Amino acid sequence: MAIHYEKDADNIVTLTMDLPGRSANVINAEFGQAFLDALNKVTQETELAGIILASAKDTFLAGGDLEMLVALDTPETAFTNSEGFKAQLRRLETQGKPVVAAINGAALGGGLELALACHHRIAIDNDKIKVGLPEVTLGLLPGGGGVTRMVRLLGLQAAFSYLMEGKQVSPKEALSAGIIHALAADRDDLIAKAKAWIKERKSAKQPWDESGYKMPGGDPRRPEVFQMLAIAPAMLRKRTYGNYPAPEAIMSAAVEGAQTDFDTASRIESRYFAQLATGQVAKNMISAFWFQLNSIKAGTSRPAGDQAGTKKVGVLGAGMMGHGIAYVSALSGMDVVMKDVTAESAQAGKDKIAKLLDKRLSRGKMTKEKRDEVLNRIVATADAADLKGCDLIIEAVFEDRALKAKVTVEAEAHLAENGVFASNTSTLPITGLAEPSANPENFVGLHFFSPVDKMPLVEIIKGAKTGEYALRKAFDYVLKIKKTPIVVNDSRGFYTSRVFGFYVNEGAALLAEGMHPRAIESAGLQAGMPVGPLALLDEVNLGLAMHIRDQTRKDFEAEGKTLPNHPGFAVVERMVTEFKRQGKAQGAGFYDYPVDGKKRLWPELQQHFPAAAEQLPQKEMIERMLFAQCLETVRCRDEGVFTSTADANIGSIFGWGFAPFSGGTLQYINAYGLKRFVTRAAVLASKYGERFQPPASLIAMAEKGETF
Repeated sequence: MAIHYEKDADNIVTLTMDLPGRSANVINAEFGQAFLDALNKVTQETELAGIILASAKDTFLAGGDLEMLVALDTPETAFTNSEGFKAQLRRLETQGKPVVAAINGAALGGGLELALACHHRIAIDNDKIKVGLPEVTLGLLPGGGGVTRMVRLLGLQAAFSYLMEGKQVSPKEALSAGIIHALAADRDDLIAKAKAWIKERKSAKQPWDESGYKMPGGDPRRPEVFQMLAIAPAMLRKRTYGNYPAPEAIMSAAVEGAQTDFDTASRIESRYFAQLATGQVAKNMISAFWFQLNSIKAGTSRPAGDQAGTKKVGVLGAGMMGHGIAYVSALSGMDVVMKDVTAESAQAGKDKIAKLLDKRLSRGKMTKEKRDEVLNRIVATADAADLKGCDLIIEAVFEDRALKAKVTVEAEAHLAENGVFASNTSTLPITGLAEPSANPENFVGLHFFSPVDKMPLVEIIKGAKTGEYALRKAFDYVLKIKKTPIVVNDSRGFYTSRVFGFYVNEGAALLAEGMHPRAIESAGLQAGMPVGPLALLDEVNLGLAMHIRDQTRKDFEAEGKTLPNHPGFAVVERMVTEFKRQGKAQGAGFYDYPVDGKKRLWPELQQHFPAAAEQLPQKEMIERMLFAQCLETVRCRDEGVFTSTADANIGSIFGWGFAPFSGGTLQYINAYGLKRFVTRAAVLASKYGERFQPPASLIAMAEKGETF
């Protein structure tokens, strides 16, 4: 039974949600029918005092069943489903008797929408509990009355951060915002307070159903609200470049609904929901950020076997990457030894960690006691002997084979029995780096992204001799530091660095062809990338990019091969050797970086790379940037660099910021249509070169009507 029905001696009915076979309650067909049956029964009670909505699970209600959502095939079906559930919620809040939501755990999406349809909301005071409407992060809007009720509860401006940003808050924060009404100590206190509130009143209405109701902050006709709304769409478009329809739909539903009665506003919300739920962007984002991400975290790429926990981590190098790795490890409860060449440089790394912790402290995300506890877990040293007992050592030194070999041999001597050694490298093949190791089966790659404390992905690289235990150890460690792990096989640049290079190189190639640098950067942003390709090359460092290219060329030659030339290489080489501009760290790259101002494009850039008489359309530049990445992803797949579509899509989004609305590199091809994609790629190849030629495997998939 999905909902248990219980009436006490005071005629208070408690409806306890407990969906069978699920770890969390979700809104699906079974729940909907159970809720309707319970509603029919409770409204027939002749002496009803009130209703409590509670949960038998650790969460209150997790929201809509996404499998059911992605199966919606027409806007008409989506609209009907949304209206059907909302009719039940409207019936609940207008039946006259007081209704209390007893929130014992997370109330997200549809869970909060159900709670908002109750007259009173009480939550257990636990910071781990989250309340919010995160639908926008999946390309949706709250289609169960969330937009309509949140706007009427908080007012337009206050509601926008919850609706358009998917903001999730703790019960204390929700109380302060006015989303819930009271806190409880535990489950018993929760139910006791719910019953006490019901006993104090014979009837209840929602604020928006009371005569004389006025929207907090005023409706859109109020001058100051109108003034805010006049510029809001332009500000939103500047942020999303029109790639994300959900925030725009939410704003429209909220503003239009705020000017009408409740029931009309609710229908407006349903119409926008139906458009989004059956649109391609929502399907892309649900596929990536729900199904594929959860599949990865569930360990589909992890070798089967017992948990391989990590207690003590050694980090070689206290620089930007090293101290970042030490920070996230200590923050996750592990003891850390951070070694550098000198005690002073090791301590400098620890001082940077202290600043990161102080920032958390100043934002109220950590107590002083917790801050000191984390910092005390870190030993900063120049003595390799202090690494004794580490069951995982991660080297984060400069990308130099000889240096990495030296620190590997030195540190491995102090590893705990069956300990694992990991190399944080972005491009150097792990099989080669493992050669100096005394135990190559326990040698693995861990490619972190910068800045480590913010970037959500870690690429785990399996060398030729890497064993399953080392992979399990690496996978479990990455989950423990609250990052997302993808597993790839060894190759030059692995997956993320290799494909990312095609984005920035395409930007450089466009510059060589005489495209205006500002148009190139704009095309990158409009494509959905977080930063334009030229600015990103500056961030990565042009000198480093050139060093990697030269090393890759030598590796190719050693294998009797020739590195395919990319027209972007010559641009990078000119910038470094001819103009002595290596990037942001040196204060001069494609951009200038004045100490007292914002970065700006180098004024002489167009002098050295003159503008072509005919400029390409933005759409052409956008497709070149995206196709270059997607085609190289397919080549990686053909070579067995990764083994799952989920790893490819999530790796592209979390690793280098590939257009999140697209669902990842392979999903971009799916959504474009394989036949159309292959045809378009062939056209680009005829115009711009072999790098756009679709691989034979992709052509075969298109002919068979297959997808990734």
